[in-house]
Amino acid sequence: MVTPRVALVSGAGRGLGRAHALALAADGLRVVVNDLGTDVDGRGVDDAPAHAVVAEIEAAGGVAVADATDVASIAGGAAAVAVALDTFGRIDVVVNNAGFASGGGGVEHPVDAGLDALLAVHFKATVGTMSAAFPVMRAQRYGRIVNTVSEVALDARFVGGLGYGAAKAAVWSATLHAAAEAAGTGITVNAISPGARTRISAPALDAGFRDGASAGLDLAPEHVARVVAYLASEAAGDITGRIVHVAGEAVREYTTTRTQRSELVARLERAR
Repeated sequence: MVTPRVALVSGAGRGLGRAHALALAADGLRVVVNDLGTDVDGRGVDDAPAHAVVAEIEAAGGVAVADATDVASIAGGAAAVAVALDTFGRIDVVVNNAGFASGGGGVEHPVDAGLDALLAVHFKATVGTMSAAFPVMRAQRYGRIVNTVSEVALDARFVGGLGYGAAKAAVWSATLHAAAEAAGTGITVNAISPGARTRISAPALDAGFRDGASAGLDLAPEHVARVVAYLASEAAGDITGRIVHVAGEAVREYTTTRTQRSELVARLERAR
């Protein structure tokens, strides 16, 4: 009998995380549904959303457990991984999804505590789960890690909050580093840049589409979840160190290039 694989999904009580958890459960994985149930700004605690997702999974014949670990620290991320190990005896997939987008202020008026909170829930949580899962995954020669980044991190066409963009850029970098460190171990590390309508993203999406360009766009989280589920599957063993953007039915890959010649390079050469 094949032992079912186990996935940890952080921030899985609503929106994208809920969609990820349901998709993984539908693929036969046992799921740790991690969520504090906070408000959109990261405040408050409510365990109802996580338990509701567990109930959905169980109603569909799956197996899941709710977890209210606060992952916003290295120790917190490790503690969430420990829940999977203690409950199911293994960890095969980690989807780092927990986070919020506001509170860091701007360049002229940065908010110290807000910046710390954003870096904690995005960057430190991701590092915490990866650092705890890596030894287990390395020993079993199998692991799938999917982190969550954003276009606002490194794409000049999109401007996000000072702290949020920086935190997502840190996760972007950590993904590339972890993928390189995991080479040859059976562990893959990728990141998803989601374009989906959730309670957190809706205000930004509406502000960006005041001209009505959003009309008719299907930005359901389930489109992103299908790609996450594939990256978490055995079939994706040759995909690692990639940044994938999913919005509706469109899938794109983010890469970076170093330009040989450009107007800026020419100006800087003349200025030397």
